[in-house]
Amino acid sequence: MDCGCDRCRNKLCASKVPIFANLNDNELLDIIKMTGHREFLKGESIFFEGDSANTLYIINQGKIKLSKFTRDGKQQILHILSDGDFFGELNLLKGGQYNFDADAITKVKLCTITKEQLKDLILTRPEIGLKILEVVGERLAGVESLAQHLATNDVESRIAFLLYELKDRHGKKTPDGTMIELPLTREEMSNYTGVARETISRKLQKMQSDGVVKLEGTRKILVIDEDALEDLI
Repeated sequence: MDCGCDRCRNKLCASKVPIFANLNDNELLDIIKMTGHREFLKGESIFFEGDSANTLYIINQGKIKLSKFTRDGKQQILHILSDGDFFGELNLLKGGQYNFDADAITKVKLCTITKEQLKDLILTRPEIGLKILEVVGERLAGVESLAQHLATNDVESRIAFLLYELKDRHGKKTPDGTMIELPLTREEMSNYTGVARETISRKLQKMQSDGVVKLEGTRKILVIDEDALEDLI
C-alpha cells in the first residue's frame, strides 16, 4: 500500500542511507521529494523473483528478507536488511528481472526510486553510483561467505555463522554482552542455515551450556563470549 511518510518529510531519513551519506540537506530534500512511499505488513511480499526490476527500495523502518527457492523447493535466505538498507538495485541500470524474492518480516515502511530517477541521480552525482557498487560488492562477498559455510557438514559452524552475522548487523551492546533481537523465526533460521529446526534448538542449548550465549525466550539471544562464538565458525 502507499503511505504518506511523515518520517521522511520531517527527519531527512535519506541521510541514514549509505549511498546518500555525503549529500547536503538541500540535496537530500530533492531526493525525498522524488521518492514514492510504500508500506507492507509483516509477511507480505514486496516482489517475487522474475518480476520486472524497475524500482530501488530503501528501508525507512522495519526488516525484510531476500531469498531464493532452491531446485528442491526449499527457501534459501540470502540477506536480512533493516533501516537504511536498500535493495532491488542490481538489475535497475541494465534492465531485467529481480533474481530473488523480497518479503517483509516486520511491518515496513519503504521509500522508492524508479529506474529513470536513479539513472538521473547517478548522472548528476556519480559518487552515488560508486557507493551502490561498493554495497553490492559487500553483499556479493557476503553471499560467497554464506555459500562456503553452507558447504560444510558442521551444523554448529553454520549456526554460529548465522549468529555472528546477526550480531554484527542487529546486535546491541549491553554490559553483559551483545543482545540480538532475532529478526528470524526458528523456521527462517532453518531456511538460512539448511539445518533442521530441532537441531538448531539443540545446538543453541549446547552453546548456552558452554557459556557462549544466553537464550532469552525464542526471539532474543545474548552473545556472552564473542571469541568463543567466532571460534565455532
